[in-house]
Formats: sequence, C-alpha cells, structure tokens
Amino acid sequence: MSELGRDGLTHRIPVPGRDTPVVLSWAALTDRGRRRAGNEDSYVVAPPLFAVADGMGGHSAGDLASAAVVERLAEAVTGDFGTITQLERGLAAATEDIVEIAGDSELGVGTTVTGAVLVLVDDDPYFAVFNVGDSRVYAFERNELVQVTTDHSVVQELVDAGALTKEEAEHHPDSNIITRAVGFGAIPVADYRMVPVRPGVRLLICSDGLTKEVGEERLRLHLAAGLSSAETAGALVDAALAAGGRDNITAVVLDVVDAPAALEIEDTEPRSAR
Repeated sequence: MSELGRDGLTHRIPVPGRDTPVVLSWAALTDRGRRRAGNEDSYVVAPPLFAVADGMGGHSAGDLASAAVVERLAEAVTGDFGTITQLERGLAAATEDIVEIAGDSELGVGTTVTGAVLVLVDDDPYFAVFNVGDSRVYAFERNELVQVTTDHSVVQELVDAGALTKEEAEHHPDSNIITRAVGFGAIPVADYRMVPVRPGVRLLICSDGLTKEVGEERLRLHLAAGLSSAETAGALVDAALAAGGRDNITAVVLDVVDAPAALEIEDTEPRSAR
C-alpha cells in the first residue's frame, strides 16, 4: 500500500490569464476492512493528480502493483496543470514495473486505477477523469450524484446489453471480474471524461470496497451533508465498515472551493487513450 500526499484544506492554483484561481480542498482515507489481512489499495493526493488504485494478485503482489501505479503517475503528472500525455506516460511506466513484480506468477498481477487530473482545455480548468478497471469517480453537484466513470467489468457489459439492471449488477457473483487493468502483461487502456471545474463541484474517487458496501443514494446523502472533505471521507469509510467491510476501502473526497467564472455544463463521452 502506498499513501502519497497529504490532505489539503485550501490549495490555490493560479489559472493563466484569469483573475480567479482554482481553490481545492481534499481528504483521503483508506482502511483494510474487516475481512482482509492487508490493504492492497493505494492512493495519491498531490495536485494536479488525485487517484486511487486497487491491486490484484495476492496480498504482496497486489500491494506492490497498486503502489507502482500511483507512484509512477505521481512522478509523471507534474505542474499546476497536468496532461493526458503525462498520465499515459505514467501508466506505461507502471506497467513495466508490474511486469517485474509479477515475475513467474501464473495468475498474473495487476491493479485498477481511477482518478482526476486538473488540466486546461482552451485555457479553462477541467478535471480529466480517467479509469482502468472498476474503481470509480463520482461527481456531486446541485444535490445530484453522477457516476462519471464506467466500470470495465463483466457485469457492466451485461448492464450495457440490457441483461442486468445496475442494482442487480452490484450483487452479481461475477461483480469482481474486470475486463481492463494495469498489468497482467497488457497495454493499459484508460477511458477519459472531462468535468468542468466549478465552485461547489465535489468529486468522490474510490475503490470498489466502498461502492460494494454503500449504495449510491447513501453516497449522495453523505456527500450532501455539508461536512468537510475529511469528515466526509471518514463517514464514507465508516459506513462501508458498518455494512461489512468485506474488502479494502479507500475514499478521496475532492472539493472545488472556488474557480474562474462558471462554465457551461459540458460532459464529453469517454474516449480511449491513444
């Protein structure tokens, strides 16, 4: 497990050509849960990068895989505003590390990763939300919760085909089978979605140890409660533990305190990395 960065109360990032900076507040919390011997989740909270990884391949290997991806991303994504190119460079470097970690493992080693990078698009600030696997990013705004990422999983494919409802998918016996990962000898393919940076936007970045225990309505209520990012992250992890805590649990709560003049609502379709 790797925990990179520290909670931020108010972090100001100047925006070129704009009078108003982006002001962010965030907190991260991870817990091994009630049934796992160790914690294979890792996270990084170091502007412009916020990410969570959930390792697979046995405790030692999964731990190292998740640590590799957040560490390589933290090395690659630098400056006040990051880029997709930096992200992809970090994912490629992590893949090389995980090949070495896997060694002769017959089962293979890999990790999910999801998060948000502060970027500039036509001089306006956005979060480039990305994911590989089934760890998720949610956006909360105007009392509404939206899942920004789409799971790379077998059950999500069944949902997309109309064979399962979203609610049925959460409790399906194959819900832990993913279709994309960083590692397992494959080139990582991330999806991206741009989220405008506006005052009041709150992002939740989390591993499936949270979402498999706490339903979306309860997630929304926690994010709507008006507590600080640290209090909210703590409440979410506590809720997952109270519901059983069957897996490692990691939650990052990221708040936009202030930003340049409000942008029109825009939500681009996910696209594959190139």
